[in-house]
Amino acid sequence: MSDWAGILWLVILLLGNAFFVGAEFAIMSARRSQIEPLAEAGSKRAATTLWAMEHVSLMLACAQLGITVCSLLILQVAEPAIHHLLVVPLEAVGVPEGLAGGVAFALALLLVTFLHVTFGEMVPKNISVSVADKAALLLATPLVLIARVVHPVISTLNWMANHILRALKVEPKDEVSSSYTLEEVQSIVEESTKSGLVDDESGLITGALEFSGQTAETTMVPLSELVTVRTDASPEDFERAVGRTGFSRFVMVDEHGNLTGYMHLKDIMSLPQVMYRRPITENKVRALANLTLKDEIEDALTVMQRTGSHLARVLGPDGSTRGVLFLEDVIEQLIGEIRDATQNQGARRSGEGVNGTETSVS
Repeated sequence: MSDWAGILWLVILLLGNAFFVGAEFAIMSARRSQIEPLAEAGSKRAATTLWAMEHVSLMLACAQLGITVCSLLILQVAEPAIHHLLVVPLEAVGVPEGLAGGVAFALALLLVTFLHVTFGEMVPKNISVSVADKAALLLATPLVLIARVVHPVISTLNWMANHILRALKVEPKDEVSSSYTLEEVQSIVEESTKSGLVDDESGLITGALEFSGQTAETTMVPLSELVTVRTDASPEDFERAVGRTGFSRFVMVDEHGNLTGYMHLKDIMSLPQVMYRRPITENKVRALANLTLKDEIEDALTVMQRTGSHLARVLGPDGSTRGVLFLEDVIEQLIGEIRDATQNQGARRSGEGVNGTETSVS
C-alpha cells in the first residue's frame, strides 16, 4: 500500500473513530423527554434512537468495539505511512539514516496521537454532549445497523462484561437513566436561582420540591388550635361564627368534644329559613377522612381526593385524634400561603378549605 493510500486510510479511520465516539456520548447524554414526543409523532429515526437508549449496554459494546478497531488500524496503517513520508526529507537534509528513522517515528507517533485524540475523540465527544438530542437522532440509526451486523460478536462481549460486573457486585443496566433524585433537582433549582437562570420569587418550584418531605403530622392543625362549632348549634349560630372569623368551613364537635365531621357555609345557606334557629341535623354534617400521623402529604391528598373531603382527621398510634389536616394547608405546601379578603386576620385557624371560598378536590 502506498504512503498516500495510508494517509487516506488515516482520514477514513479518524472519521470512523469520531462516529463511534460521537454516537456513544450522544446516546448516553440524550434526554428521553425530547426523543419520545418525536417517536410518538411517527418519526422512525426517533423510534430507533429510543430503542438504542433502551439497549444502551449493547450500543456501548458496539461503539467500544468500533473505537478499538479504528484505533488499532490507525496505528497499524497510518503511522508507517507518515513515518516513511518523514524519513525521506530528513535523510535528504543530511540526517543519518539511523537517527532519521527514530526522529520520523517519534514525529509520526506524535502527529497520529494528536489527530486521533483531537479529531477522533475530543471534538466528536464535545459536539455530542453539546447537542446530544440532535446528535443521537443523527447517529443512533447507523450505530443500530452496525450493531445488528456484528450482533454475535457484541452479544458475546456484552455477556462476558455483564458477568464480570455481577461478579464485582455491580448490576449492569440496559437502559439510560435520565431521571434525577429529589436532592439533585433541589440543588439544580437552588444554583439556577442564585445565578438568575430561574425566577422563583413565588416559591412555587421550591414548594413543589419540598412537598414530598411533608407528612400529615407536620402539616395538620393541632386540636388546641381548632375553631369549632357544636353539633347542637343552629344555622344562625353557624353564620355568626362565619361572620366572626371569616371562615367558611368549621369542624363540628359533640358535647364531649369529639370530632363528628365538618360543615361548609353553603350547607347552611341551602337550609329552609324555618330551620335557621333549630339545631343542625346530623345528616347535614360532612364526614372527615382519616389519616395517620406518618402519612406522606401526597398520600393524604390522594385520600382527600378519593373521599371528596376537604378536611381529614389525623389519628395517633393509639387511635386518638391528634389534629385535623385541611386541604388549604396541603395546597399551601405546594404553592405558598393562600389569603382571602373575607378572612378575619385576627382569628385563629379553623377547619377551612380556602378561606371564604370553595376548593375543588380533583
